[in-house]
Amino acid sequence: MSVRLRAWLNALPGRMFRRVERSLRPSAGAVTRGRIGLLILGFAGVYIVIALRLVHLGVEPESAMPKKGGAAETVAASRPDILDRKGRLLASDIKTASLFADPRRIIDADEATELITAVLPDLDAVEVRERLTTKRSFVWLKREITPKQQEEIHRLGLPGVGFLRENRRIYPAGPEAAHVLGHVNIDNAGIAGIERWIDGRGLAELHQAGLASGRALEPVELALDLTVQHAVRDELQTAKDTFRAEAAAGLVVDVNTGEIVAMASLPDYDPNRPGRSIDPKRLNRLTTGVFEMGSTFKALTVAMALDSGKINLNSRFDATAPLRYGNFSIDDFHPQRRVLSTSEVFIHSSNIGSARMALTLGVDAHKAFLKKMGQLDRLRTELPESAEPLAPKNWSEISTVTIAFGHGLSVAPLQSVMATAALVNGGYLIPPTLLKRSEEEARALARQVIRPDTSDKMRYLMRLNVEQGTAKRAEVEGYYVGGKTGTSEKVVHGRYAKDKVLTAFMGVFPADMPRYLLLVMLDEPKATPETHGYATSGYNAVPAAGKIIARIAPLLGLKPRQDLPTAERLLTVRRQAAN
Repeated sequence: MSVRLRAWLNALPGRMFRRVERSLRPSAGAVTRGRIGLLILGFAGVYIVIALRLVHLGVEPESAMPKKGGAAETVAASRPDILDRKGRLLASDIKTASLFADPRRIIDADEATELITAVLPDLDAVEVRERLTTKRSFVWLKREITPKQQEEIHRLGLPGVGFLRENRRIYPAGPEAAHVLGHVNIDNAGIAGIERWIDGRGLAELHQAGLASGRALEPVELALDLTVQHAVRDELQTAKDTFRAEAAAGLVVDVNTGEIVAMASLPDYDPNRPGRSIDPKRLNRLTTGVFEMGSTFKALTVAMALDSGKINLNSRFDATAPLRYGNFSIDDFHPQRRVLSTSEVFIHSSNIGSARMALTLGVDAHKAFLKKMGQLDRLRTELPESAEPLAPKNWSEISTVTIAFGHGLSVAPLQSVMATAALVNGGYLIPPTLLKRSEEEARALARQVIRPDTSDKMRYLMRLNVEQGTAKRAEVEGYYVGGKTGTSEKVVHGRYAKDKVLTAFMGVFPADMPRYLLLVMLDEPKATPETHGYATSGYNAVPAAGKIIARIAPLLGLKPRQDLPTAERLLTVRRQAAN
């Protein structure tokens, strides 16, 4: 084999490899087309991801979406509905829009400020611009705007401005039960009344844990009856206007369960616009205020005396002259100037007789009885607003003398009602409640504080007082009303003012088989020509109570009765039954 042939054979594999390589090498056009294809696939993938995300956001519930910036901690939380005892709505949530901005996305803060304040003229332009120029990622511009305002701002098309759906609390009955329900703040957190109680029961903690949604929260059912509440408030407003009183208050309690069926204190406020709630004149006088309850306290004094066994209905007390004690002279408003029986002390509302009763038992026994009746300690209910009684620091004999007829000890009217209810319900002190409660549940909480026969005598005295005593104007045909009046001079600059009084009436109905106890209070009522110049309880609080009972008794399911016995006959029947 020649040298040339051998060289050709040796070079053959290399030539063959290069030829194959050239055949496999792509052309310039093919490379370009491949790169374009890859770009198309990449863009398609990006668009598919965006489309899937938009679909996800479109079907995801709003509550599951993340909030803008720091909004998650400030968006108003859901709250349970509040219902009256018959299921009528007292408070509920509605969805509303609130306006926010992301200042980092605002293009022209001046233009945005001008456009937004044109739609929302109540906003301060300087403050809005300051918020729009901060370095924060989230700022509120206005909470709870109307649908029309939302639509107008949406049409502006401002980048960085948006809306969040929030819960807004509404109260369909307006001011009807303001002091019971209370109200919430801008973040839907309870700050007064039952609303605050709901938060105190753990609602705030549930929200923080993400376990409370609008659908999951069970309604709160109150003992309140909205129709009874309306009637009480309406008649109180009429009495307040008629007698030009500074304030009026009323309370209806079921004496066998402690349920508060109605509670009104005027002037009140609208919880839908709670700004006026901070006015001291609009406080709930029934729980937050403390007052000397006047002669209504004599019912406790008489009950204490009868329950002791040392005094009976026929015991006699010298009221022929004022009772002098140190520098003080105790006299009666309508002096009888004779010896009075226990019954006469009650129906003539004798200060002298009440003081002598209390002194007969002594200071320690008097103080112990009032302690047992819940008059010396702060009364706790579902309402966070409550007041501590004002009792003498050094309880002396003169303290017992004045407290016996309702001066010298200031209590919340609700706790006075609690004690009076025990005088007529068989002797059981039952803590009052704004929630529904059965008689069985009430008895489990109750304490026997006076004997049943003492309670019988107190019902007799209260009925006798309507028939013959200071409460005649409370009579409502067919409903057998009993009660005790009270008029106390108010303390002004450390002294009692004879021209400024607090009048009250405690009315029980029916007096023979008690179901409800009504308190009516008027703060500084004025005399009218019809009252012959008097401003005492018998001329204002008592007739107002009669009108209330006439309206609410049918609403409470009580039917008028005929041929009702006199108080004396009632007591005789009780005695025969006991024997």
